[in-house]
Parts: sequence; structure tokens; C-alpha cells
Amino acid sequence: MTAAVSADLLDYDAVLAKFEPVLGMEVHVELHTATKMFCGCPTTFGAEPNTQVCPVCLGLPGALPVVNQAAVESAVRIGLALNCSITPWGRFARKNYFYPDQPKNYQISQYDEPIAQNGHLDVVLDDGTTWRVEIERAHMEEDTGKSLHVGGATGRIHGASHSLLDYNRAGVPLIEIVTKPITGAGARAPEVARAYVTALRDLLKALDVSDVRMDQGSLRCDANVSLMPIGSKEFGTRTETKNVNSLKSVETAVRYEMRRQAAVLTRGHEVVQETRHFQEADGTTSPGRRKETAEDYRYFPEPDLEPVAPSAEWVEQLRATLPELPWLRRARIQQEWGVSDEVMRDLVNAGALDLVIATTEAGAPADAARSWWVSYLAQQANTRGVELADLPITPAQVAKVVELVEGGKLNNKVARQVVDFVLDGEGEPEQIVDARGLVVERDDTKLQAAVDEALAANPDIVEKIRGGKVAAAGKIVGDVMKATRGQADPARVKELVLAACS
Repeated sequence: MTAAVSADLLDYDAVLAKFEPVLGMEVHVELHTATKMFCGCPTTFGAEPNTQVCPVCLGLPGALPVVNQAAVESAVRIGLALNCSITPWGRFARKNYFYPDQPKNYQISQYDEPIAQNGHLDVVLDDGTTWRVEIERAHMEEDTGKSLHVGGATGRIHGASHSLLDYNRAGVPLIEIVTKPITGAGARAPEVARAYVTALRDLLKALDVSDVRMDQGSLRCDANVSLMPIGSKEFGTRTETKNVNSLKSVETAVRYEMRRQAAVLTRGHEVVQETRHFQEADGTTSPGRRKETAEDYRYFPEPDLEPVAPSAEWVEQLRATLPELPWLRRARIQQEWGVSDEVMRDLVNAGALDLVIATTEAGAPADAARSWWVSYLAQQANTRGVELADLPITPAQVAKVVELVEGGKLNNKVARQVVDFVLDGEGEPEQIVDARGLVVERDDTKLQAAVDEALAANPDIVEKIRGGKVAAAGKIVGDVMKATRGQADPARVKELVLAACS
């Protein structure tokens, strides 16, 4: 962080000595329904611009919307999983505002009659304590299109020479989940924010309603932050940092805004109610636009849509489809594996838990599955600059490699080579082993010849071994492994070395 930026921030401990942070998290979730919220256009991510549009999602005159039933079903299931009450009768509304990537100049959303309200989500912090986040509402709406600003240095509209619009995303089903004010967190406010979004992402993934890819925008977090003086009961002026696109950045953005706002207030100025953009490069925020109020949007009931009225019977049918909640599943798995809280948190934080579970379900022992994903494969993901789950290897393929090792066909060194070849797209593990002749060499005649050659080249090592320095055999074992391209069984090689020197 530059000196200029640091000068505009208050030390974090000084912030906490003077102010109490108040958070409000708004998370937008793109549902992975096959079609959009109010029309039959597909929702495939990454399609050519403006190829997934129709008169309805483009807002052309005379085009009428129809509610996507699958989206309503997902909304109800999300509400139930968040311990919300499901609204028995509710209407859509028009939220009016001009923005270039909103083709109708209004957004069909829900305002005073959301599909779900008054729930909670219990989240686990880093030290294992639980924090309850109260949910105000979860409501249905449609997504906007996307603007691409061309010619500037930052990719934003400021400094751009022109902008391009892609309406493929316009109309994609969204659920917006809004918390009640989060107070009392003090120094842990940034951590609570990250833990909440993490828990919410895990829950939505378990419900299978979204792919929750923050990097692709299917899970987008807006973090509202304000400060009130210690002892005050009146909330301060809030800012809304928009579209923070990673879990770590959620924590960073909240901490930065606390320090920035505290510096503004300490200098005797007022915090401006506005949206702000998070800068991934340096962890700062920058001003966006002045924040509107509900009155500015001129909400009124959507005249072209019938009210949404889920029956009590249907709601209970959907409740029966809820999966085992992620935190309960983790507790069960932890007990079955007999691992500590720290090990489980490491698995979760590394994004490895589901991969390890899938690998064990494919037949691998839990210890071996954990070892592969959190060590070697985590290193490969870091080297390739991708998430662990995005590596081009499946849990079933990892389980097969484990099987080959435990069956004695591969040693650990060769197994890593096989995994590398899988990652490079060469095929299935067994195919690679056969094609490259990577099976462990177990012919004692061949191994003895390699041992004899290595001993003959190192007479000083032979004398050390005969003198009782067994550790010196490691040099000979290493030479034999090199001579056999790593395909020898090192334990068997050591036996042959010690026998030859006895």
C-alpha cells in the first residue's frame, strides 16, 4: 500500500477504540436454471455476445414476461435453507432506473413482498466459534446485461473511449439475499463478513441452485459498511462496496472501508453515502455513484405478471428436498475420519473437502485422498494459477492413482509423474502407465544389477555401510532410483544394498 493511501487510513486499533462497525451484506446469486427468469433464452455462461436474447429480455414493445417456475422453486429452497418464512402471496415490482446495460430501463424485482424473509445463518469463525447472521430477506429478480468499457487503463468507464454492451446476462434469474444489520462484531467484523459469504456459498452449492463462481459473477457480494461512535445507538452513513469477487477480498474490503471511514470522521468530515469499487490490485476502494434510496427507484407492482403464491403443501414438498447442510455434513465427516478441527478447517479453506470426499467415495482411503489434494495437487493448482477444483483431474482419477500405489504397481515418485501426465491431458492413469511403461520394477535380477553397478562406483560408501553407517545407503538407493528412472521400489533397493554390503 502506498504512503498516500496509508495517510488516508486510520490505524485499525484506533478505529476500534473510537467506533463500532455496522455491516450489511447483500449477495446476488445467479441461478443455474436452463432458461432466463422471464423468457426462454438460454443462460449459458461465455456465449458469444448478444446471441442469447429475445424481445422479452431486450424489453421490446409488446413482449410479455412469464415467470420461470424452476427459479421460484430454487428461491423457496434457498429461503427454507436460510430458516426464512416463505411468503404465501407476493408480487413482482418494477424498479426504475436508467443504466445502459438494463435494456428496459427498469428491473423486474421484488420490493415489499419478497419470496422469503426473517431467517438466519449460523457461520463458523476461524477459531471455531459460531456467529449468527440474521437474514432480512431473499427476493427474486432478473440480472442486468454487461458493459465492456474499451480504451481506458482500468476497464472502467472513466477514461474509456467507448463502451460495448452484451445483453446475454440480461434476464438471468437472480436471488438477492440481504442481511439485517450486523452489529457487535467489533474487531472481527471483516472476518464475520468473509465467514458469512463463505457459509452462504457452501449452502448454495449444496442446494445445487447455482455454480456460485465469484470469478464468473454468479455469486456477487456487496458489502455495506458504516461506523458509529462507541456508545452511540444511531447508525452512521454507509457505503456499499459493489461486486467484491473473492472471499478474501470481502474481508479486505470491509477492513479498508472501516479504516477509510474512520479517517474521514476523525478529520471532522462526513462519510458520503455512495457505492464504491473494490480494487483487487491494492485492496482499496474508490468512489462510484451516489447511493439511491428506495424512493428514487419509484417501485410499483409489475402489471404484466401474476402474483407468486406458493402453497403450503408445495413448500413442504420442497423442504423435504433439502440436502444435509454443509456444516452438519462436515461435522459428520470429521467424526468419521477422526481429524481435528484444525485439519477440517484447512480442508475447507483450501477448497479441498468436497474433492477429498469424492475421492474417498471413489475408493481411496481418506488419509491418502487428503494427502494428494492438500499437498501435491494444491501445489500444482498454485503453479498453474487455478483453483484446486479447476485442475483437469477428477477425484476418480486420483483414487485410481492411489489404488495403483497401494497395489504396488507405482511408487510415490512415479505416481506424481502419472498425475502430471493426467493434468497434461494424456488420458486415464492406467492408460498412461501402460503407454509409458511406468510400472514399478520388481525384477530382483535387474534391480541387483543396478545395485551392483552403483556399489562398484561408490567403494567409499560401501565401506561406510559395512562400518555400521546404514544411513549412507541412501546415496546408493538414490543412484539406483535414478538409473531405473524412478521405477524401482526404494524399500526393496535398500534391502538389496544392505544385503550386498553385509
